[in-house]
Amino acid sequence: MPATRSVRARAEAFCRQYGLGAPILLAPMAGSSPPGLSVAVANAGGFGACGGLLMQPAAIKAWAADFRAGSNAGFQLNLWIPDPPPARNPVAEDRVRLFLGRFGPLPSLESANPRLPDFAAQCEAMLEAGPAVVSSIMGLYPPDYVARLKARGIKWFANTTTVTEALAAEAAGADAIIAQGMEAGGHRGAFDAAEAEKRMVGLFALLPAVADAVRVPVIATGGIADGRGIAAALTLGASAVQIGTGFLRTPEAKLPAAWSEALGRARPEDTLVTRAFSGRAGRGLATKYALAAGASDAPPPAPYPVQRGLTQAMREAATAANVIDTMQAWSGQSAGLAPALPAADLFRKLWDDARALLA
Repeated sequence: MPATRSVRARAEAFCRQYGLGAPILLAPMAGSSPPGLSVAVANAGGFGACGGLLMQPAAIKAWAADFRAGSNAGFQLNLWIPDPPPARNPVAEDRVRLFLGRFGPLPSLESANPRLPDFAAQCEAMLEAGPAVVSSIMGLYPPDYVARLKARGIKWFANTTTVTEALAAEAAGADAIIAQGMEAGGHRGAFDAAEAEKRMVGLFALLPAVADAVRVPVIATGGIADGRGIAAALTLGASAVQIGTGFLRTPEAKLPAAWSEALGRARPEDTLVTRAFSGRAGRGLATKYALAAGASDAPPPAPYPVQRGLTQAMREAATAANVIDTMQAWSGQSAGLAPALPAADLFRKLWDDARALLA
C-alpha cells in the first residue's frame, strides 16, 4: 500500500503542476500532429502536442492558434535540435536515387538538397506562441534559449534515450526528462545520430535507471499503448507517460487508411528500425520498401536530410494512392494494442484501465 500511494502521489503532483486530469501526454509526432487530435486529448484531461520539425514559423503559430480555438488546456511544441551539415557523396546519392525509382517516381537530382525550416526562426515562433511546454529531441537547446524559455515561464521537456543523455539534460536545466525506449515509433531521439542503433535501450530498463539518476520528473515513452503499460511505467518511477502510436488509429489523427489498418494488425516483430526513409534511425512497419532497403544488395541510405528529400516523391505517391508498401508508416512495437476509437474515448479507457491496476 505505501508503494502504491507513492506512485499515485508522484503522478498526482505532476497532474497538478500541468493542469492534467490524468498523467497522459500525446507525443509530438512530426507530420502527424493535427490540432484536432491534440484538442481531443487535452479536453479529455491530457496534454496536446505538436511536432514542429517540418513546419515554418508561421505554421507553428497557426497550429497554436488552432489548438487554442478548441481548448484552454496545455500543450507542448517540439523541435529537433539540428544535426551538423551532412557529408555529401553524389555517386552514392545517385545509387539511392536509382534504387528508389524501383518503388516510385524517380527522384529528381534537386530532391537531394531539401531545405529545412530555419531552426532559429522556429525557436522564436515557439516563444511567441507561448505554450506551457517546449520540448526537444535529438539534443539540447542552447543555454541562452533555455534562459529565455524560463524567463517566460515556459517549461522545457528534454527527450533522452540513455541515462547519460538524461543527466546532461537535467544539468542543462530541463524541467522534466522524457525517457524514450527503443520500442518507440518514428525517429529515436539519440543525441548522436551515429550511435542510435548501438544504444537500443528498452523502456523498462531505461526508465527506472533514469528515475534513480535525476531529480526532476520523468515521463515514460515508447511502447506504451494500453493501461497495463501506463501502470507499469508509473510503478517504475515515471510521473507521467507520453503516447504516440497508441493514438494514431483515432479518427482525429487522420492517418491514411492503409497505415491505420496495418497498425491494427502489427505484432511487435512486424516493425523495424531503419534509416531508409529519412537518413535518421526510426522505427516503422516492416513494409516492402523498408525490407528491400535493408537488404544486403541495397545501397546504404544517404544521411539526413538528404535521404528524406530523395524519398519524398515515393512517400507522397504512396500516401496519395493509399499504398502501404512504400508509405512512411512509422510505428511503435505496441501498435497492435491501439484501438480505432475516438481520441477522448481512448484517453478515458487508458486511464480507467491503468487506475484499476494501480488501485
